[in-house]
Amino acid sequence: MSSYHHNTGLYILRLRQVMERTGLCRSTIYAKLDKTSKLHDPTFPRQIRLGRGAVGWIESEINAWLAECVSSSRAAS
Repeated sequence: MSSYHHNTGLYILRLRQVMERTGLCRSTIYAKLDKTSKLHDPTFPRQIRLGRGAVGWIESEINAWLAECVSSSRAAS
């Protein structure tokens, strides 16, 4: 379940939820965010800090990234 932030209307996804939505494992998600990784993907949404040792991703950004993956895949076919 995603967390809803009442003040902004944003839904925040935690890592496990991002993994479920994208089908990517933890290490791949962080590799996509790592500029030194061969798997770096500058289009992958950056996480936001929620507190000490806690991060999350904005649901709409993950959804937009997934939609772009689908569009790119369909266009390449």
